[in-house]
Amino acid sequence: FVIVYSLSVSYKVSLIYAASIPIISFLSWFLSRKIKTIQRSIVAETTALAGSTTESLRNIELVKSLGLASQEIDRLNKTTYKILGLELRKVKYVRSMSFVQGTTVNLVRSTMVVVLLMLIFDKAITPGQYFSFLFYSFFLFGPLQELGNVILAWREAEVSLGNFKNILNTPVDKKPLNPIQLEKIETVAFSNVSFKHLSGKTNALNHVNFVVNNGETIAFVGPSGSGKTTLVKLLVGLYQPIEGQVLYNRTSGTEIDLDLLREKIGFVTQDTQLFSGTIRENLQFVKPGASDEDCMRVLHQAACQNLLARADKGLDTVIGEGGVKVSGGEKQRLSIARALLRNPDILVFDEATSSLDSLTEEEITATIRDVSVLTSHVTILIAHRLSTIRHADRIYVLEKGHIIEQGKHEDLLAEKGLYFAMWRQQVGER
Repeated sequence: FVIVYSLSVSYKVSLIYAASIPIISFLSWFLSRKIKTIQRSIVAETTALAGSTTESLRNIELVKSLGLASQEIDRLNKTTYKILGLELRKVKYVRSMSFVQGTTVNLVRSTMVVVLLMLIFDKAITPGQYFSFLFYSFFLFGPLQELGNVILAWREAEVSLGNFKNILNTPVDKKPLNPIQLEKIETVAFSNVSFKHLSGKTNALNHVNFVVNNGETIAFVGPSGSGKTTLVKLLVGLYQPIEGQVLYNRTSGTEIDLDLLREKIGFVTQDTQLFSGTIRENLQFVKPGASDEDCMRVLHQAACQNLLARADKGLDTVIGEGGVKVSGGEKQRLSIARALLRNPDILVFDEATSSLDSLTEEEITATIRDVSVLTSHVTILIAHRLSTIRHADRIYVLEKGHIIEQGKHEDLLAEKGLYFAMWRQQVGER
């Protein structure tokens, strides 16, 4: 409206209005580029600080026991002061931009006043029109002043929006258009499976073949880097093979909805993750509708009697911070109970005893052996310590991604191959 009104009176004033918009917009955009760069550094350092703080608090007992509290405080303070310095730099650029922007707006307004006064002296406009122009100019220069603030806010948000966009653009698991409904898993098979990591120069697994049926227990052993963990991730659908197929009930994993498949898998790892809450809450994390009877059943199956004896409130006993302290072995037993609560068709133990002492390892191994006897699921063991998998129906020995030996414990010892060498090293035979 202001520009149209100015055109009806004098094109000179319209030119001032029209020229001021791109000039102020360009200055705001140009000066705000540096703010975006600083904001990117602030977001990166803040993310690093949050991660460092979380790690320090998670390992607070280790930090204090080693007398490293002052060192950790200094490290976190350095990052905090670095963020403070970046914030002060950003404020400096923001104030500089506001000054330049305000000065430009006032310069344009002063130019317009001079032009209007010249038009009055030339009798091109009346004093009334002069004051009307001054009044209407506030409707134009006010938004122009705010335009810089909008650009500034956009620059500050652009970095976070970019990070959010990267998260949204993360590829999701591809689901088949018409997935095959998977009933109870009776057989699991790897058919000529090979896999290579994106950063790897050679295959992590090469032409792996095996079949396991419901009620059987198999184990994979081998030195570090032989491909055991990669095999487990292929099994649960976190990786896709570059060659061959992973088959469930003779159906390829690419034809199955992986989310439904994972609901049929129980997973016990070496890094047991429990939540600060009650025993019931920790168990029902994997099956929210589980009854108390189901919870008690799996706790007894996982040999958690000692923990239950100390739990004065039963399933409502709080464990972790502010509650009953649980040992490493009890954590593993709870993890096993949690896995059993799902009534899984496939039960995977990935180095479940590697971080435990020898006595606790024997107890957990006995628990795993008792669980493996159950015929309601397939049991797959991954282990470094061979004593934990002696009872397996079949043991597969991996080396550099290849299965080089397979058979029962006694048969592999008789072959006097890699398994025999690993067993002799661990047991101490000469």
